[in-house]
Amino acid sequence: MDTTHTRQHNSVLAATEKRALIWIASRLPRWINSDHLSALGLLAMAGAGASFCLARVDPVAGASLVVLCLFFNWFGDSLDGTVARVRNQQRPRYGYYVDHVIDLAGTALFFAGLAASDFMSPILATLVVAAFFLVSAETYLATHARGVFKLAFAGVGPTELRVVMAAGALALINTPTIDLAGLGPVRLWDIGGIIGSIGLIGTFVITSSQNVRALYLEEPRR
Repeated sequence: MDTTHTRQHNSVLAATEKRALIWIASRLPRWINSDHLSALGLLAMAGAGASFCLARVDPVAGASLVVLCLFFNWFGDSLDGTVARVRNQQRPRYGYYVDHVIDLAGTALFFAGLAASDFMSPILATLVVAAFFLVSAETYLATHARGVFKLAFAGVGPTELRVVMAAGALALINTPTIDLAGLGPVRLWDIGGIIGSIGLIGTFVITSSQNVRALYLEEPRR
């Protein structure tokens, strides 16, 4: 099976992020390798989820730890592949598989922590994770079927999502709930979860439709 594919990353921060990652990778100590960075990314995402529980007791400390963990998740998750490419140590199948298994596990751990902290309804947390898995599965299928791995949609990629989640964590310090007319106080992250789920499901519908059409045209019925 041919495992090669083209990476397509056209998010708002992609160009700046790429330059920064190459700069960091070229200066990283040799004893730090891609596997270390991948593990850091997963542990940091689990730490971000756990930090929401701390935020119930100490909002400032908990929210600050969420932001710090999201930074370390970006550092590990974004840098592992760059280090491999800069050092010419690519392992395409291994790297692709491990990277995305960690993305799935990390997302589940992050929202499990949110649900346990009571900053987000468990039902909505489950819905967001399910929608994320739906988009992820479609992306992985499209990569296999069309040879193009898209890391962003409408200018929004993993880094932009981390920025939004960090902002949401900091907002909990002073605004854990929002008063909506007729509904009373509603959890801030519940509103974010509804918006995020709609965005993810919309992304799935649009991208899957585009890929079905493209494959239909590439492989016409005879």
